[in-house]
Amino acid sequence: MESCVSALLPFEIDASGKGLLGMSAEQFLRDYWQKKPLLIRNAFPAFASPLQPEDLAGLACEEGALARIVRHDWQADTWQVENGPFPEEKFPEMPHQDWTLLVQDVDKWDADVAGLLAHFDFLPRWRMDDIMISFAAPGGSVGAHIDNYDVFLLQAQGHRRWQIDTRPHPDETYRDDVPLRLLKHFNPDQDWVLAPGDMLYLPPGVPHHGVAEDACLTISVGLRAPSSAELLDHYAQTLAFDADERIRYTDPDLAVPGDTNEIDEAALDRAIDALERLKLQDREQLGEWFGRFISAYRVAEGQAPGPEDAAGIDIIASLASEQPWQRHSYSRMAWRKSGDGALLFANGGAWPASVADAKRIAAAELLDAQLAAQLSPQGQALLQTLADAGHYQPQTDEWDEDE
Repeated sequence: MESCVSALLPFEIDASGKGLLGMSAEQFLRDYWQKKPLLIRNAFPAFASPLQPEDLAGLACEEGALARIVRHDWQADTWQVENGPFPEEKFPEMPHQDWTLLVQDVDKWDADVAGLLAHFDFLPRWRMDDIMISFAAPGGSVGAHIDNYDVFLLQAQGHRRWQIDTRPHPDETYRDDVPLRLLKHFNPDQDWVLAPGDMLYLPPGVPHHGVAEDACLTISVGLRAPSSAELLDHYAQTLAFDADERIRYTDPDLAVPGDTNEIDEAALDRAIDALERLKLQDREQLGEWFGRFISAYRVAEGQAPGPEDAAGIDIIASLASEQPWQRHSYSRMAWRKSGDGALLFANGGAWPASVADAKRIAAAELLDAQLAAQLSPQGQALLQTLADAGHYQPQTDEWDEDE
């Protein structure tokens, strides 16, 4: 019945005067989220891009920026990928067509871009991965591909043609002759040209292909969706680190074997029992593990906050003197209830806190005297601990809200 209802829902709507989604958040989550693509015309009416192509090119030259250039030779159907950071003289030499610059984590570098995330508060903030922005010269593309996570593709400047395949069980055969994970066969059944302010939502597993109609900027808001392999790897590492060496394979019930070389069913049962005794024993342990895992960045090597970033001053006294403090752009926070209190997570670390303190700290990108006064003494002490770990610095003009 649900699939029949979904089949009747439109793939395209006009959100003019109806908010970002053109419907209530509840309706979007019920009918489209991880179920069906949706093109939202005028999601951001009269949208003005928070940065220009030259700003993106400048960012791609910065040490630590995650940037790529993808070129496509349409006649030979060959692809070339270059990884940044790039020298400043790179971009004036680029051709006038058939290439794309992609920069990840732009929200960590630009306050106005980071501000876009507030529009997506109908989703858990800890599910947000990053905002990637791409500039494409006319004809620029990264090829037909599939993402295994949810993404919102907001057109910022210019026009991009998007083709998608909405049919069930698409062909997921990949090409083996290109340096990108591109589909060998792509059979779209929807074809749209997006203008500034239009936004395309794609759930995981939908084949799609975007080509620039003219020089354009596209903003991609990606949601983190860890694979079962990622979860298992981190879970296994956690178990191995804390493992009790006394938990071992044992066989006090051993009987004389019929064949000394056979691994019988009883032996397999004992191995399974040893693994069962090794696992995290309750939801509290499991909740702490998941909070640590999901708050840690995967690709922020060299960028994540550390004690070397600490200002080395009393943050509460500084806030009381009307000096605002800004959370480190690569500081990722979440919280969950734990017993009578809560655990606050930040970049893989976990700290006990009251629920009220955890909520306030996790939600605050900017700290001021009013927020500090709302915290308990324990919450204020936790704020100092986080500042000493590099998660906060006094605000600079670069991240001033008035800019």
